[in-house]
Amino acid sequence: MTGTLTDDRPHPERFTRAEVGWTPHIAPLAEDELTERHLDGLVDAARAKNEYFRLLARDPEVLRARTLVDKDIFYNTAEGLPRADRELSATAASRHNGCVFCASVHARFAAHFSKRADDVDRLLDEGVTADPGERWEAVVSASAALTDTPSAFGELDIARLREAGLDDLEIADVVHGAAFFNWANRLMLSLGRAVAP
Repeated sequence: MTGTLTDDRPHPERFTRAEVGWTPHIAPLAEDELTERHLDGLVDAARAKNEYFRLLARDPEVLRARTLVDKDIFYNTAEGLPRADRELSATAASRHNGCVFCASVHARFAAHFSKRADDVDRLLDEGVTADPGERWEAVVSASAALTDTPSAFGELDIARLREAGLDDLEIADVVHGAAFFNWANRLMLSLGRAVAP
């Protein structure tokens, strides 16, 4: 394993829905180093092109578990929140944590699935205090509360989500999206940094 990497490319100037790059602080595995065990951990072979996933592939069993949880949160939409609201929860946590890369990815999905690009952009520009309407504001507020201090998230947050019309499965999906990205942002911010496209 090589030492610390340096990258002089500038940081993105602001939160954006545009594609943002990411560069690792430590060397990921090279594509030609990936074994069947690593590829199994990646779940999707196309992820072998991504430095972040090749870095996480150094522990393929953990990467596999992480990826399957991620996929279940965002793609298992037969019940619970619609995809747009799941992406909103991840965007809110990422915006609140300062993870420009994750916020850009999930903001694109939230805007695409909701057709509410202006509200998503307001969240990116103004932060979690932006007012995207009652339902989305409840999702954003709950996501920010979980991000700040997970143990402080409680009955008042749940009541606000219920008042906005969310049922138990939808509330669970808000918690899953925010909690996963609260963790994922910290991992991504620790292992590397966003770079301007």
